[in-house]
Amino acid sequence: MSEVRIEARALTRRYGKLVAVRDLDFRIEAGEVLGFLGPNGAGKSTTMKMLTGFLAPTSGTALINGHDIVTDSLAARRCMGYLPEGAPAYGEMTVRQFLQFIARARGFSSGEVVKAAGSAMERLNLEHVSGQTIETLSKGFKRRVGLAQAILHDPAVLILDEPTDGLDPNQKHEVRGLIREMSADKIIVISTHVLEEVHALCNRAMIIADGRLLVDDSPRGLLRRSKYHNAVTLVVDQPERAASVLSELPQARKVEIRDGELTVFPLAGAALFEEISDCIRQHRWEVHELRFEAGRLDEVFRQVTSGEGQ
Repeated sequence: MSEVRIEARALTRRYGKLVAVRDLDFRIEAGEVLGFLGPNGAGKSTTMKMLTGFLAPTSGTALINGHDIVTDSLAARRCMGYLPEGAPAYGEMTVRQFLQFIARARGFSSGEVVKAAGSAMERLNLEHVSGQTIETLSKGFKRRVGLAQAILHDPAVLILDEPTDGLDPNQKHEVRGLIREMSADKIIVISTHVLEEVHALCNRAMIIADGRLLVDDSPRGLLRRSKYHNAVTLVVDQPERAASVLSELPQARKVEIRDGELTVFPLAGAALFEEISDCIRQHRWEVHELRFEAGRLDEVFRQVTSGEGQ
């Protein structure tokens, strides 16, 4: 059995003069859950379509478990499960019929088809809608059917475009649990606009914009890039008076008041929480909220994709 790996080599896609994806180089190993991030039009969906064989690269290539997506596309696709945005399906089929159809298309024997479809329905909690036609399902259930067809053949590589789109909080919790459960020996690539997904699921994150790879880091590493990393935010009565006191702390770099919240930013490498707690006790401030900031991914995303601070 080949090693579980995705390796992109100068992966490029052009549409006339427009370069949608430009010279992407990266490698992903088994056990990695990658959050693939970028603004609209960044090239995320184009990259995923190339990796999954739905779109041929203009130049460069990628290897999926050693299989070249250009010269050995069918073998590469056999290794993968893909949940595209929108996840098209045959609306007139029932959930069971559709998943059994996918199992047959995947090459399962007639004796394995029912078992494979049933297992996928069980994992996505679809048994109670198994006899319902797909066109009558809610958006959330359609998304779960899409994920069921992607995992049905237990692929080594999963490429998921907005996997929790349309799911309610309970469904999101279930799907995230399933992704965590599967992640130990698989590669899972999640394209998402929801930065919360990176916190909840990923151990690696890549940010692209204008078709270029800008950042490849762990979620914790991304948080360290935030100006809010190790800052302390509080909501107190008379925030201007508190800000005056806190700005005198030797470890404080600056203090900001915004939308009723007071944030104290530390000098590089400094810790402020204990000092601020001491100030609160000493001055007997009425504190309504107090939190330590690990960092803010949304702020890092804006900084990276807009070029702020670069």
